[in-house]
Amino acid sequence: MKMMRFVLAALTVAVVPGSYLLFAQQPPAAGAAAPRQPMSFFVTSVGKGDGANLGGLVGADAHCQALAKTAGQGDAVWRAYVSTQGPGAVNARDRIGNGPWHNFRGQVISANTAVLHGDTIEQARIGNPLGKQLALNEKGELVNGVGDKPNQHDILTGSTADGRAFTDAADHTCNNWTSNNPGSAQLGHSDKQGGGNSSWNSTHASKGCSQDNLIATGGAGLLYCFAVK
Repeated sequence: MKMMRFVLAALTVAVVPGSYLLFAQQPPAAGAAAPRQPMSFFVTSVGKGDGANLGGLVGADAHCQALAKTAGQGDAVWRAYVSTQGPGAVNARDRIGNGPWHNFRGQVISANTAVLHGDTIEQARIGNPLGKQLALNEKGELVNGVGDKPNQHDILTGSTADGRAFTDAADHTCNNWTSNNPGSAQLGHSDKQGGGNSSWNSTHASKGCSQDNLIATGGAGLLYCFAVK
């Protein structure tokens, strides 16, 4: 009898740890919430303060990187969604990687660049989910839009609706993001409201490149920032 008790006790010790390891290695139960994705997209909470003079692409990217760092996401490489014009023109869509991108809350704002810009007829029909509730800043806050005071939904992009550089002779980038006076910049609406075409990235031009002109148009020199994937 004593020998039988000893054998049973030994089996119990052997089985329990093994069962624990088996349990620990099991995948999450069906229906369990997926881990929250880190932020890889945001609207800047503030502009650089010098109108559309961002210090060129380098300065625009540095602004995104600095704000991302304050939000605890500085390890990623961040790029501003802006195009340039003229010789060596750069397309905003080519600067931001391939996606997917998530906002402060971990919500998907687009799976890839094609969906983001509606490259196919079907993608254009469906559209991306961006709008006031998803286009959050790096603090997780809503960006003031139509009906808010002040309205700050104008976002500097210098881009066509498909995310590319303009090829005409007009200035759409405030001299490639170095001017705070003459020129103009193409703007998108973070809330997709107003402007006639409800575009997140190419709605209308600014009144000028100064901070006052950007404010008067309905903005504050804000940018879209994407983590390169």
